[in-house]
Amino acid sequence: MQNSFCRRRLIAGLVASAMLAATGAAAQTVAGLYRAEGRNPDGSSYSGTVQIRENGGGVQINWQVGSQSYAGKGTRSGDVIWVDWGDTYPVVYVRMPSGELHGTWANGRGLERLIP
Repeated sequence: MQNSFCRRRLIAGLVASAMLAATGAAAQTVAGLYRAEGRNPDGSSYSGTVQIRENGGGVQINWQVGSQSYAGKGTRSGDVIWVDWGDTYPVVYVRMPSGELHGTWANGRGLERLIP
């Protein structure tokens, strides 16, 4: 009986460790320089560069699109990033397995892909 209890605790501990390791892998840094490709709500396309900095659970993002600059701050939870950039609706990105960030803005009417 005692042996069975110890074995179950060991297995539970190993499973919990594996789950934590998998969670850590999903939370890789998103900091860096990206190429941006996007579509405005009116259907026109744009491109530019994006610099992302991380600070704990927070992110700071700077976009350069043509001669226009934009800045925003946000939060990150795993592979999801919410950025307030001064518009009514935030930019919401999801980190893909490839390291790209796929996002929406303007309440889902604008799309953006950030390529490392």
